[in-house]
Amino acid sequence: MKTIHIICVGKNKEKHYLSLEEDYLKRIKTFKLLIHEVRSHEEDLNKEAEEVQKKLSGLSKNNQLPFYLLTERGKDFNSLQFSQFIENSLNQVGDFALIIGGASGHGDKLYQNALGELSLGRLTFPHKMARLMLVEQLYRSETIMLGHPYNK
Repeated sequence: MKTIHIICVGKNKEKHYLSLEEDYLKRIKTFKLLIHEVRSHEEDLNKEAEEVQKKLSGLSKNNQLPFYLLTERGKDFNSLQFSQFIENSLNQVGDFALIIGGASGHGDKLYQNALGELSLGRLTFPHKMARLMLVEQLYRSETIMLGHPYNK
């Protein structure tokens, strides 16, 4: 079974968000979705990028896990397009990561090595909310792939 990793800079301690997140994680059956938190360095992008790269290296057997960055200027999708993107990525890339950066974004080294940039939209969201929305959209993607009526 292929795996999508979500790597988040900073910790989510909000029980309500974590409870909703856990519910979606339990529903996903066709791929594994794992969430990893790495330490925030108070907006020091280079240190945060090092934390993310260490995590990526630890998750891959072949050097470093391929990844996409979530950014405000990344590619916008509707839910059907995002589902197709996820399905294609799982089929073509295999295991990969989606990275939610810290409050100031991502370090340059991550931009240099990313497969691309994705966006959850033009609005700005708190990181814990963006993380929950990403998990929900990954669940929604699975239901679209399976022809389940959740996406109505």
